[in-house]
Amino acid sequence: MKTEHQLPFLLAGPILRKSSAKDLVFWLVTSQPLQGQFSLNHEPDRGVIFEQSLEQCHQVKVGEHCYVTLAHFEHHFPTNVALSYEFHTQNGPLSQLYPHLLHDNEQALTFKISTKADYVLHGSCRNPDHPSKDALVAMDTKLASQPLGERADMLMMSGDQIYADHVSGPLLDAILQTIELLGLPDETFPDGPLSSAKDLYLHPDSFYGRDSILPHHFGEETWIRKFLPKRHIPIFSARESENHLITFAEYFAMYLLVWSPTLWPCINRDRLSDQAFTPNGKTISEHYQQKWQGEYERLGSFIEALAKVQRLFAHIPTYMIFDDHDVTDDWNLTIGWEQAAYTNPFSHQIIGNALIAYWLCQGWGNEPDNFNQEFLSLALGYFKQPTEQHHRDLIRYLYSFERWHYTIDTSPKVVVLDTRTRRWRSESKMNKPSGLMDWEALIEFQQELMYQDKVIVVSAAPIFGVKFIEALQKSMTMMGQPLVIDAENWMAHRGSANTLLSIFTHTKTPSNFVILSGDVHYSFAYDVKLRFRRSSPNIYQITSSGFKNQFPEPLLGCCDHIDRVLYSPSSPLNFFTKRKRLKVKKRQPNIGGSRYLVNASAVGELKLDEHGKPKRISILTGEGNEIDFPPLDEKSSFCQSTCARRE
Repeated sequence: MKTEHQLPFLLAGPILRKSSAKDLVFWLVTSQPLQGQFSLNHEPDRGVIFEQSLEQCHQVKVGEHCYVTLAHFEHHFPTNVALSYEFHTQNGPLSQLYPHLLHDNEQALTFKISTKADYVLHGSCRNPDHPSKDALVAMDTKLASQPLGERADMLMMSGDQIYADHVSGPLLDAILQTIELLGLPDETFPDGPLSSAKDLYLHPDSFYGRDSILPHHFGEETWIRKFLPKRHIPIFSARESENHLITFAEYFAMYLLVWSPTLWPCINRDRLSDQAFTPNGKTISEHYQQKWQGEYERLGSFIEALAKVQRLFAHIPTYMIFDDHDVTDDWNLTIGWEQAAYTNPFSHQIIGNALIAYWLCQGWGNEPDNFNQEFLSLALGYFKQPTEQHHRDLIRYLYSFERWHYTIDTSPKVVVLDTRTRRWRSESKMNKPSGLMDWEALIEFQQELMYQDKVIVVSAAPIFGVKFIEALQKSMTMMGQPLVIDAENWMAHRGSANTLLSIFTHTKTPSNFVILSGDVHYSFAYDVKLRFRRSSPNIYQITSSGFKNQFPEPLLGCCDHIDRVLYSPSSPLNFFTKRKRLKVKKRQPNIGGSRYLVNASAVGELKLDEHGKPKRISILTGEGNEIDFPPLDEKSSFCQSTCARRE
């Protein structure tokens, strides 16, 4: 194992997180305890505004050579002006130790604390193994050319920041090397098929065979199934789960490797590219050897671009919320899935490990005040002494935790929804999709909206999606197979759909709603209004996905075409939807042709006017191209012929 002096000092970060007039939060990971001083300065004269010792920050020793720091500074900070910051560590200033953090024209790490949310970057779904280009790299290139005053107010990452259920063989090997390099904690599986994490790492099925290790259950006992042999069904339903992450150390190590380039020089990548490599003494079949090589090439391209992603995160306030792949595919999709997953001790522990890593790497920095002393005592107690009992206690607390959602007090207000852990469960069938939020969560959401004139809502899944795709999802649900195409949309559950639509029609909620979503691996924009109301609020559904992912073609093109045909303005099918009270108009991207859905890895860019209405809806693709969704012309023949009465 390498010593801390052979490891890079900075393992990940600094990521600029919550930024307001009263709070400034950074997240970073180092191989040594962080010492020194933080300084905040005016730009360009470098006048000092604020200084604080780094020893006063929350530091969590996650491994023998791994320390996570949440630097939460509280002060009266200047807003909407040019600022710079520096971590003056025991080894020197971070920007001098790692000059790639600075853009070519920079002398310091610059940013601004904005009181507005008039220019928002957004997106989701960053899969290291996907062959598309990483759109965050293109965004860093654009940011480097922007004057500080013209930069976006924030970057909103709305889910699937990691893909725990789709891990390539070479990336899994790098994760296991990282665990050893940093001395990340072992863990035991009291009721699992293996006794400990070390046994897992050495298991012959650790590579490309974890689907045989992951827990299974017997399917729902319908009256027909009683006369047939019992089905042994995997609880984790991802189609590519052969390298699914299991331990906390694996989940945590993946965050380090997909957010920062600094650890990669310590990884033995020659081993990864060797076809004769037999991980854990098991000879990989010829099929998987070929797969390994393709994955290795894609991973190499991903690694080469990581320095720009790390730089982007250091320059713009970045907020996050989970979706399913941060934990596992189909997480809490149905009550049947929940019952199977949470009554099985092994899957219960795996999901808990994902939540611990999510809190440590994502959730904590969104709103540190959401995590009270009881929470921190349990979490810090586990990392101080990672015993089986401390591990179990922390996971139990995380399952009962209900404050993953948060708001950002900008103008307009940004309301970030937790659509994963507070679900409206079906009372009729075990395999019927749950509502994305339960009644209590939706009422709390409504309270956040009351008396606001404008608001941005962040929902991982689109509230108003592609109707034909939703119809496919519903048909699979009726056939008893909701997991096949992730029957996961707001309209899949009658109770949550009706409550949500009632919120939009309430007279004391905002006159301008902007909904930002991801998840679906394509981009689109809709304008939505109430059908039978003169003073209808303006609702804009804006979806950008993924940062590094795309929908299969030509399947998406077929879905787009069929949706236009089946749900044309004159189609009677529109009157059989839960959204029949609404008029949904599609914006057509300026890419030529008749398609409304853009299939490209991309970052969404949203610019609003002073009333909270979009001035520009666009995406920046991984190739560096900008695609606009121009506003609808109410008088145009296009709007009359294609948009008037979709649903």
